[in-house]
Amino acid sequence: MSRSAVNKADADAVNSDDSPAGTPARRLRRTVIVAVIVALVIVVGAFVTDTVAASRAEHRLSTSLATAPGIEYRPEVTLGGFPFLRHATDGEFTGIVITARGVPVSGCTYPQAPDCFAELGATLGPVTVDDGFDIGPTEVMRTSSVTAYSLLNSVNLGRMLGILDLSVNTPATPDRVGGGGPQFGNLERSTGVVLTGTVALPPSSAPEPGGVPDPTRAPSASEYPGAHTRVSVTVDLSVVDGRLHLQATGFYTGPEEHVVSAELSGDGAQQMRDAVLDRFTRTLPPLPMPWDLPATGAHSAGSDIMLTAESGPRDLRPDRF
Repeated sequence: MSRSAVNKADADAVNSDDSPAGTPARRLRRTVIVAVIVALVIVVGAFVTDTVAASRAEHRLSTSLATAPGIEYRPEVTLGGFPFLRHATDGEFTGIVITARGVPVSGCTYPQAPDCFAELGATLGPVTVDDGFDIGPTEVMRTSSVTAYSLLNSVNLGRMLGILDLSVNTPATPDRVGGGGPQFGNLERSTGVVLTGTVALPPSSAPEPGGVPDPTRAPSASEYPGAHTRVSVTVDLSVVDGRLHLQATGFYTGPEEHVVSAELSGDGAQQMRDAVLDRFTRTLPPLPMPWDLPATGAHSAGSDIMLTAESGPRDLRPDRF
């Protein structure tokens, strides 16, 4: 066969890919690609639609919760269950998480810090409602369980104790290396919580707003001109008649960050040490709880202090949060 005949045969072989015989394969590939793109668009569109519907329903419930007495800001709300549209249509959610911040509380004892605030939160078990898309203030949420809390951070706890520079530390347990905190597996404690703050030394007392000394109230020494000291103490947390009780048990000298007071050392300072411990001991005024659930426990959570409550099946209304 001549060279020209061979070249012609090769050209014919190449051109055969563009022949009608190759068209169905290319069309099949294009059809598959188009089908995949359409499917992705449908999935993404459905996800966006579901997310937007969930956001609107959560905003509606948040607005309803904000009608409850004492709630000044709309709480954060998460409705459990995916896809949301199916759960909302059925009026059944796997759970609801609520967080309300900036809730005013009574009990600030120091004139320079008249306002105290707490964070309220609740986690509901499986919930049934009449209309999952529109949970109004008076709608009934039927849930299988409720876990609730009232949280004071160190700033607000310090205002209630009259110790304005107060800090809270959850120390490591003896079987753990390192300091306290979630990174060491220390999420909460009810005993041995470390409080650090500055208090006036006896026999000083806190002045009332009118200038009359009250021996039952110790001033924060951050602006106190008299004798004062900064110290770290250990505190046990409990619930007394539904109220948070702090019981100072001693001075802390462990591995976590702390302060040792030279003024309280020596055998002759025992009475002064007792008086300082008394200033970290207090039963606080009642704190608000979601749906007025009675507090059953208390513990630290990092640098915060929490009152907790648990309940079984309940019918709840947002406007009574």
